[in-house]
Amino acid sequence: MGQGDEAAKPPLGVGMVGYAFMGAAHSQGWRTVGRVFDLPRRPVLAAVCGRDGQAVRAMADRHGWGAAETDWRALIARDDVDLVDICTPGDSHAEIAVAALAAGKHVLCEKPLANTVAEAEAMAAAAASALGRGQMSMVGFNYRRLPATALARSMVAEGRLGALRHVRVTYLQDWLVDPEFPLTWRLRKETAGSGALGDLGAHIVDLAQYLAGDPLGGVSALTETFVRRRPLPLRASSGLSAVPQNGASDPGSGPGFGSGSGSDAVPGSRSGAVTVDDAALFTARFASGALASFEASRFATGRKNSLRIELNGERGSLAFDLERLNELAYHDHTEPASHAGFRRILVTEPDHPYLDAWWPPGHGLGYEHTFVHQARDLVRAIAAGRPPTPSFADGLQVQRVLAAVEESAEKNSLYTPVAV
Repeated sequence: MGQGDEAAKPPLGVGMVGYAFMGAAHSQGWRTVGRVFDLPRRPVLAAVCGRDGQAVRAMADRHGWGAAETDWRALIARDDVDLVDICTPGDSHAEIAVAALAAGKHVLCEKPLANTVAEAEAMAAAAASALGRGQMSMVGFNYRRLPATALARSMVAEGRLGALRHVRVTYLQDWLVDPEFPLTWRLRKETAGSGALGDLGAHIVDLAQYLAGDPLGGVSALTETFVRRRPLPLRASSGLSAVPQNGASDPGSGPGFGSGSGSDAVPGSRSGAVTVDDAALFTARFASGALASFEASRFATGRKNSLRIELNGERGSLAFDLERLNELAYHDHTEPASHAGFRRILVTEPDHPYLDAWWPPGHGLGYEHTFVHQARDLVRAIAAGRPPTPSFADGLQVQRVLAAVEESAEKNSLYTPVAV
């Protein structure tokens, strides 16, 4: 397609709220998607919003946004914004999303959908109402958009594994091991909702249910906070890196949408209480009866972003490791035992999901491509008038699983059904 043909496509003006880690990742997706995939509409980076005017203008210049705002209400009111992309801490998701839908905008919201089930219910109800007016909404579980996980889903749906028996998932990081790491917004319940459970657990709950094609019916859980007080940050932070007030060296700092100071600080003190979990571990049962285990931790020394999932069925097994994200391990249990075993599938062929638009076979993709694929799927759904997935209803269901985990942990691991 020529440049003129691309310019003739109807624009889809994107306005993004929040501009730190996820804002940069989403910007990459929106900036790249129209250059790789043939889309029915042309994404335009209309405006980005954050509280710090100087920082958000610098971000807009770096990532190619046309304008910068410091009030998300002003961004929603812009005539050149058709879609609002929410990349803020969880405490503002519901207010921004409901307002954007009421203003006639499409909405993409980062995970987890909200901080509470009640907020997620309000968002799902607003999304259902807006759908009747032709407005689309989607929650950003980007790990669905890896070619390898999308291929795994199609293999499960085709019956390659038969009836599922076991699913086991871990998502492990270590960026909180240092007790001097400061009290950023991700460590405060009022802004983050939960800790490793919502940050990492939401991803693996969604991924497990997506791959299995089956919702979780109940859980039995343990959670723990290993470091209960931390130094206050010197300045606002992205949540994954910060500098404490004592000036100790940390991995770096970056401005985010939310402030890093905490309401649990003792007056005159340079520390505050951590009010979220550091790790969550739970067993679960799918509606089909298959069993599952989940572990999410930000204290797994040596693990940077280690997400692993394995599914065992009566006819075979699949395994995926995010650190080898262009590969699937597959065992076909119907083959003779003499030569059966796990084999590697290199997911780089043009007939694999998403890969027809990328590089020749064997040339792998990376983490950032999940956000390009997320943008592609959403733009195509909007143009077709088709509800995208995962929907806000899907995000609400994940929120209900997280709530059941918290309830079970509070009740000494009592098996707790997931609300329907």
